[in-house]
Amino acid sequence: MKQNQAAVGKHAKQGINRLTPVAAASALLVLSVAMPAQAQQVEQKEPEVVIVTGIRASLQQSLTAKRNAAANVEVITAEDVGKMPDKNVADSLQRLPGVNISSSAAGSGGFDENDRVSLRGTAPSLTQTVINGHAISSGDWFVLDQVGGAVGRSASYSLLPSEIVGQVVVRKSPTADLVEGGVAGTVDVITRHPLDFKDPLSFEANIQAVHSTLAGKTDPQFSALVNWKNDANTFGVMLQGFSEKRSLRRDGQELLQWTQVSPTSPVAVAHPDLANVWYPRLIGSSLFEQERERKGGLVDVQFKPSRDFSAEATFFSSKLTASNYNRNFMTDQLGSGMISGGVSPDTYTVHNGTLTSASFANKGTTAAPLRYGIVDDIVREGAYAKSDFLDLAFKYRVSEGFVVRGQAGKTRGTGATPSQGVYEGDIINTGASYQLNGLGSPATVKFLGGDQSTFTGTILDWVFGLSPATTSDEETYAQIDAEYKVDLGPMNVIKFGLRGTDHDRSNFTVAQGPNWANTEPGTANTNPAWNGSRYPSDFGKDLGGTFPRNVWEIDRSILQAWGDAHSNRSLERTYYSEMFALNEKTKAAYISGDMEGDGWSGNVGVRVVRTEGTSNGYQIVPNQVPGANLPAYPWGGFVQQTSIENNHTKVLPSFNLKLDVNKDVVARFGVSRTMSRPDFGALGGTVSLTDETHTGNGGNAKLKPVISNNIDATVQWYFAPRALVSAGLFYMDLHDYVGYGISTGTFIDSRASEQSGQPVFAQYSITSPVNVRASIKGAEFAAQVPLGAGFGLDGNLTLADSQQAFGSCPATQTVTSQEPCDMLGASKVTSNIGAFFENDRWNARVGYAWRSAYLAAQDRGTPLYQDAVGQLSLSFNYSISKNLTLSISGQNLNNPILKNYVYNKDQPSRFYANGAQYYAGLRLKY
Repeated sequence: MKQNQAAVGKHAKQGINRLTPVAAASALLVLSVAMPAQAQQVEQKEPEVVIVTGIRASLQQSLTAKRNAAANVEVITAEDVGKMPDKNVADSLQRLPGVNISSSAAGSGGFDENDRVSLRGTAPSLTQTVINGHAISSGDWFVLDQVGGAVGRSASYSLLPSEIVGQVVVRKSPTADLVEGGVAGTVDVITRHPLDFKDPLSFEANIQAVHSTLAGKTDPQFSALVNWKNDANTFGVMLQGFSEKRSLRRDGQELLQWTQVSPTSPVAVAHPDLANVWYPRLIGSSLFEQERERKGGLVDVQFKPSRDFSAEATFFSSKLTASNYNRNFMTDQLGSGMISGGVSPDTYTVHNGTLTSASFANKGTTAAPLRYGIVDDIVREGAYAKSDFLDLAFKYRVSEGFVVRGQAGKTRGTGATPSQGVYEGDIINTGASYQLNGLGSPATVKFLGGDQSTFTGTILDWVFGLSPATTSDEETYAQIDAEYKVDLGPMNVIKFGLRGTDHDRSNFTVAQGPNWANTEPGTANTNPAWNGSRYPSDFGKDLGGTFPRNVWEIDRSILQAWGDAHSNRSLERTYYSEMFALNEKTKAAYISGDMEGDGWSGNVGVRVVRTEGTSNGYQIVPNQVPGANLPAYPWGGFVQQTSIENNHTKVLPSFNLKLDVNKDVVARFGVSRTMSRPDFGALGGTVSLTDETHTGNGGNAKLKPVISNNIDATVQWYFAPRALVSAGLFYMDLHDYVGYGISTGTFIDSRASEQSGQPVFAQYSITSPVNVRASIKGAEFAAQVPLGAGFGLDGNLTLADSQQAFGSCPATQTVTSQEPCDMLGASKVTSNIGAFFENDRWNARVGYAWRSAYLAAQDRGTPLYQDAVGQLSLSFNYSISKNLTLSISGQNLNNPILKNYVYNKDQPSRFYANGAQYYAGLRLKY
């Protein structure tokens, strides 16, 4: 099969149209129809790459594309993806130098499928992900990622199955024609095209079963592709479809809402050594179960009546249904029988500013019960995320040396939590104790009385949740690009173009609360029925440690029905403080030139970008402005909508130089300026509050875009076929990087207001984004070595040292610290190593990916670090016949335990076990 190498860059030429995006799209379509079927064949012949099956062939193709590229890129081909246990594109990308992956967005915690991608020690939102050169909108299935400050710009790779991939190009050094938005780089996912197939009719199908060891379930996975093109190779249609179901179970211990003992509290007065000491408010036995089903497809229609004109239309849609049930059986150090009740621990230890152990004997009575724990059972039926796009593109040779390309389309993403069935109950009169064990093992937790395996001694405390909650992400785009051959000394091609977008991001949520109208109004005595259900008998077997395991839970269907009956989800409870609507209009223009001389080549250019943004958020004001007619807020006060404009123009120059030192050695050097716009949640201006600790996250609608001045240098030695050794250095000087500052403000305590029946105001400590200086410097090393007899090795190592300015570090305990700190998403060390074997009948590959600790998220006012973790994967393929292949593979074979901590490793936050996943199936190719 042959594939035109120009397809790698076909969709990456970016520009802006002077018209609005919709008008530009119409103009491009009319232009495509009006163009003559024949034109002069003037463009020089484009290089072709022969694609054959097999790991070694695909690695060679990737190296060829990397070597010939005008700038520093990494490439993965379709065969390479297909021969690894890669269930989405992120899994494939982790094998490239400088690429980091993570298994969650922010608040949802870590899972067994990689979801976010970042480059060179930066946050995922600073890496641009495009498909065929254009943006893709996406939503999130988890409710806390749909609302407030957690709403990011990074694409969810859980919606992108590897089956759609023809090639993935990671662009680390930019060119002027590349769409702005990736400070660290751009990941371009390039789908396959109908006219690239060798035969008039092609068919591929993959039928698999996946077994998740922890969930103990086996689910079906299916994908298929049909491609037809006419004998003249001028018209083709490709259809792809996928339906992939998978069961997840995550066993964990969660230590949540870290806070400090107030110096004025009765506990600190009685024990001065406990003043300002940190402790976890909640320590819980967390069980999460989910059914994920990813369905969708891609349709591509390609028309190429001559070498001089081609047009293509691509439609993609993917929906991930993700119903889930989360349970957490927790001790509560802020319970009435503990610290917040003024009760001092009977025994305790303090280390490194942390209350590492504490024991509280039961001091409650039947007449005066005291709370020592909380149970949260939350079911979210029907949660989903969805992404789709329609893209139209054309290419036309106008005259000798003059080529025009155009692209226009629309992409939409949604995420939703239609409902939450929530039961929160108080565990009373038991007493409790805990002992932190750092990250060595989960904390030792004990309830000193009562029977946690039965639903007794628990009283209903609260019915609360954000549902329904939805997020909407939509972008319309259009661009026009041109190339003109010139003879201006070393400069042989001039490129220029225009591009425009119109982007809308918004969310909506209701703060559901209790509704006792059909039972006992004003009371909390109506527990759901318990049918004897408990956690699985093997819960926590992979985590070790001693903490409650054999605990009761409410049956999922019972909880869903009970939540529907007793939850108030009316629009009168619209939770404005978590909502925002953001509109961004962008215009960009660029000009660049390609240069070539004896043993060298390069490009130089500049891109100018104008962004016009409007953030519409909400403020809760205590008094109504006369004549304003403001709606009332359910917990007191009035809702006032605010509109803040944020406009800016940025100039982004770039220069790339490639030197052919000799026939085997290539050296590259690049300098550039890049930009990324702040996360939507950061610009939204909302404030997300945690009432129990009076903390929260806030937005900042006046944030400036992140600007980075970059230097990139690499040396690549292609010492043999399919062989490479490379080393590179990079430096990024970031201006207006988004760090964090802490301020205080007065807000309505919705929980206290709900319980008291009147507005209750309190002082909150709010963590908000601010613009600061930051920098990243590092080195990348990579090797791909064929050993002979079908064996080979590959591996890479990335070292990154990142710092952001003092006073903006979520990892410090005060914002007055003068010490710099690590940036969000920055691992100091990332490494991958793999080995493979292949002959005519079978191939096998094993890979191990490891990254050091990094700051993963700012979770509801608290930093969340991910400890170092590694993942082992394996694949085996046997060719039963020319058209049929048996495949067996596995992911997370080392059963990694995901460990999080807060300010230091004496303050663990989460321990998660997800188990391993095994895939087996047949791949048919005709």
